[in-house]
Amino acid sequence: MKKYEFAYGKGKKEIELDESLVLKEVRTNDFETIKDIPYEVLEAIYHPIGCAPINEIVKPGQKIAFICNDPTRVANSYDFMPVLVNEMNKLGVKDEDMHIVFALGTHREMTHEEMVQAVGENVASRLRMYNSVSTNQEDFKYFGTTSRGTPVWINRHLCDVDHVILTGTIVHHYFSGYGGGRKAILPGCAAMETVRVNHSFMLDPHAGLGKTEGNPCYEDQMEGVALFAKGRSLFLFNAVLNAKHQFLKMFAGDYVKAHQVACKFVDEVYGSVIPKEADLVIASCGGWPKDINVYQMQKTMDNAACAVRKGGAVIMVAECVEGSGSAVLEQACRRLGSPQAIRAELEKDFRIGANKAYAVTRLMEKAKYYLVTKLDRDMARDMLFSGAFDTIEEALAAAESEIGKVESMILMPEGSLTVPRVE
Repeated sequence: MKKYEFAYGKGKKEIELDESLVLKEVRTNDFETIKDIPYEVLEAIYHPIGCAPINEIVKPGQKIAFICNDPTRVANSYDFMPVLVNEMNKLGVKDEDMHIVFALGTHREMTHEEMVQAVGENVASRLRMYNSVSTNQEDFKYFGTTSRGTPVWINRHLCDVDHVILTGTIVHHYFSGYGGGRKAILPGCAAMETVRVNHSFMLDPHAGLGKTEGNPCYEDQMEGVALFAKGRSLFLFNAVLNAKHQFLKMFAGDYVKAHQVACKFVDEVYGSVIPKEADLVIASCGGWPKDINVYQMQKTMDNAACAVRKGGAVIMVAECVEGSGSAVLEQACRRLGSPQAIRAELEKDFRIGANKAYAVTRLMEKAKYYLVTKLDRDMARDMLFSGAFDTIEEALAAAESEIGKVESMILMPEGSLTVPRVE
C-alpha cells in the first residue's frame, strides 16, 4: 500500500492505495523553473517573437492598457506586472497614462482587494484598474461581425490607447484549444453576446482540447480579435507555469506568432502518455482556485475523461467552496436532467451557463463521476454526479459498488493541467 496526496482547496486529501493497481501517476513534465523573474520578463519583451523589441514599439508619452487575468486563472501577475510597468516608465510612459483591465469573460466582478492581490500593492496603487463586466453593455464598442456571425463588442477601456499588452498564462482549453493569446480579449474583455455566440461553436465536433486548425471556436476568436486589432498595436506577454505555480518559460511579441510557439511548449509540459484507459481515475484540479466551483472544475473533468475507459469511473477531488459557480448551470441540469436534453436546448437557444451544464454532463456518457467536495449534496445530485462525499475512500467504495472491482487506476494530482493520451 502507498499513500497518495491530492490538493483540495487550500489543503489536501489523502488515500492509501494498492500500488500495483496504479498504472500511472500523471504529472506535468519536469522542466527547470525560472530563477530570476525580472530578468526573464525583460528578456522576453526585448527579444520578442514575430515583432520588434518593446523599446522600438513603445514611445514616450503614449498610453497603454494592460489586460490581466481574473482569480479563476493562476497567472502570478504580481510577479511580472511591476517589472512591465517600471519598464514602461523607463520608456517614457507615465503611470497616469497606463491602466489595467481585468479579463473577466462572463465571470463575476472582482473586488478591489482581489485586484490588489492580483497585481500587487505597488502596481495597484499607481495604475487605474477596471473590471470588464460582460453584462455592462455601455462599456463595450462594436467592431463588426465575424464570418461565423459573432458580433464583436470589446471593452472600451482597451480602445483609446496606443498599445494593448495582453498578459496571462497558457494551458489547454477544452473547446478553444488553448488559453492565453487572443483569449485575453475574446472572451476575456468581450460583451456577453460576443461570448455567447462564440461559445456556441463548442457544440461543433471540430472544437476541442489542443486543437486550433479547423476549430471553429478558436478561429472565430482569432477573427474577432483581428477586427479589433485593425490599426491597433497589440503585444503579448504570456507565461507557462508548472503545477506548483512556478514560472517555466515566458513568451512575448506578436499575439498570434508568440502564442503559437508557446502552445508547442504547453504540449511538452502538460501532455502525458498513458499505457491504457483505466477502470478508475482519481483527479484533483490542483487545489484553489482551480477547484473554487464546478464551473472551473469542469476543465479537470475533461482531462480526466481522456484517461478513463468507457463505463469506468472518475473521482474528482474538488472543494467547490463557491458552489456551482453558475445559477444557469444548476437550473439547466435540474430542469432538463440529461446531457441529450441540454444539448437539444442549446442547439435551439445557446446560453452561457447552460453551455457549462452540457460540458459537465456530456462527460457522464463515458464514465460515472463522483465528487469529494464541500458542494451541497442535493446540488451535486441535480448536476447528475453519481455521488458526493467527504473522503476519497467513501467515493471509491461507491464507485466499486457500481462499476465492480477496480483493477486499474490512473491518478491525476495535477488534473487541471495534465492531458493524458494513449499512444
